[in-house]
Amino acid sequence: MPPKAKGIKKGSFVRVVREKLENSLEAKASDPRFSSYIFETKGEVLDTQGDYALVKFGLVPTPNIWLRLDQLAEFE
Repeated sequence: MPPKAKGIKKGSFVRVVREKLENSLEAKASDPRFSSYIFETKGEVLDTQGDYALVKFGLVPTPNIWLRLDQLAEFE
């Protein structure tokens, strides 16, 4: 089991780590063409359940997305 990302909880600001998302089970189960904004802009963790976090990106209407905690990094 992959280690949980430290410090990521509800209200945290995060970005997606491209290397950990590409070729993952989640990427293979959906459209693998990810928008660049998930890697480059700040997302907010709305909820966590187990090893997953629900993340909202940007101010424009985009769908929230469930991602594994180890696929996220705190936004710097």
